[in-house]
Amino acid sequence: MGSGGLDTVGSPAFSADEAARYHADGWWSDTTLSDAVRRNAELSPGRAAYVDRPGGSLSWNEFDCGATLLAEQLASVGVVRGDRVAVWHGDSAAIHLLFVAIERCGAVVVGLGARAGPREVVRIVRDTRPKILISDRHRGHAAASVAAECAVPLLELGRRGEAPALSVETKPGALDIDCRLGPDDVFLINSTSGTTGRPKCVVHTQNRWHYFHLKAVTHGLLISDDVFLPVIATPFGFGIWTSHTTPIHLGATAVILDRFTTRAAAQAIADHRVTVLCCVSTQLTMLMADSGCRNVDLSSLRVVFTGGEAVPYRPAAEFEEITGAKILQFYGSNETGLLSGTTMDDARQRRLRTAGRVVSEMSVRLFDGDRDVTATGRGQPACRGPATSLGYLNGTDHDTLFTADGWMRMGDLCEIDAEGYLTVTGRISEFIVRGGKNISAAQVEDAVLTHPAIAVAAAVAMPDPVFGEKVCLYAELVGSHTLELAELVNHLLGLGYSKELLPERLIVVDELPRSSGGKVAKGALREDIRARMEVDDEHC
Repeated sequence: MGSGGLDTVGSPAFSADEAARYHADGWWSDTTLSDAVRRNAELSPGRAAYVDRPGGSLSWNEFDCGATLLAEQLASVGVVRGDRVAVWHGDSAAIHLLFVAIERCGAVVVGLGARAGPREVVRIVRDTRPKILISDRHRGHAAASVAAECAVPLLELGRRGEAPALSVETKPGALDIDCRLGPDDVFLINSTSGTTGRPKCVVHTQNRWHYFHLKAVTHGLLISDDVFLPVIATPFGFGIWTSHTTPIHLGATAVILDRFTTRAAAQAIADHRVTVLCCVSTQLTMLMADSGCRNVDLSSLRVVFTGGEAVPYRPAAEFEEITGAKILQFYGSNETGLLSGTTMDDARQRRLRTAGRVVSEMSVRLFDGDRDVTATGRGQPACRGPATSLGYLNGTDHDTLFTADGWMRMGDLCEIDAEGYLTVTGRISEFIVRGGKNISAAQVEDAVLTHPAIAVAAAVAMPDPVFGEKVCLYAELVGSHTLELAELVNHLLGLGYSKELLPERLIVVDELPRSSGGKVAKGALREDIRARMEVDDEHC
């Protein structure tokens, strides 16, 4: 499959004239991430590019040389321009080096979440049809099972000396230096939660993230001397610009945790004098709530980028007072990219109580169904501009993602005030937002219905002070069956479902409430779980 044309045919995200304008206005670049890596190696060869915790580090020169070695190895096993390479790997310096190596082959990364379960990985691999699957030792057994089920070759990314490498022979001259990707070519396919119970594959060019990078630099006053700590999984939208695109384009240093904990993050900030923390709001809430982190020196922090859901005002303001950093919230999605964002110049009330001003290059309209209600200042946002992805692979569900005239929809209800500041007021889509991660209620329901005791299931969000929301499952059971939460969780794990789909509370009912049309009345269930939790709190 071609890395450009075949993947982009039929996408209404932007026209050729719009793409030319984005280039002319400087929002889209003529250079790539691979070019930036090479430039960094020439200008700052000894500067740390990526630092693993725990583990070592790679300088920009080592990163550049390592990416070329890996690209040669990939070419030696037959990877050519237009191929897809699936990557199921934990967060580390190695995954970033591998992404650039795949780019230098002219191939497309299929980014699989490190926490994804085998069942989800199998679905994505089948949908994207990669030439090979690359994984790490930690996922060896699961990756081998996926590779066998999908009939795709598996390679393990290990080390050759200090550098990440594959256990394959390198054939001299195998890599065609003219095959590398351009900034308008597809370079990444990742997944997002779908409302149909199946993950969607989102198609990305480098330039849509280059635009986001430029806005982040402007909003956060970022410079090459900044030290980043991105603690979001690399293959996803927030992770790809905070850990890959922006550090590489700036030539800055990024510190990578193998697993997020509040103490590990705080200690990394202190040890490496981190200036830019990038995290979803739940991670920030956890960091703010951990009293032990107050004993760690966080004074190097200058800016915190966060999104996913609103941060709680009082602890966020206290965090700013303690650290001296400014918290910058933004609004967007894996599909749309940035719609709005706060800046270092915004007052605290604006930064902590809104998602910032709508950015001028992204045209935003508000809808009520198919009716344009932009003038009212409240509705479902749809956007068009240089930040958007190309949509879903093969145009799947484009009729729901895009309006009839090609504007990309969000799944929320928002208000935009007279000064252009955006606030999220509710959601249209059936998502449970746990720690900034969209979890499809339909996916949860499809998963739990594999248990023979469950006849009907409905997944809803239950409030949580740390994660914002958690998954609560209501279920009607078959006949005289009984079911406990632990049994259901073990059943799902045994089938290889991702941990994010696991219910965290199970409520068995004789009959689920239904609307007049016969559908499960999820609004009533959301009210019920809130009432139950209030009673629980009273008894604590």
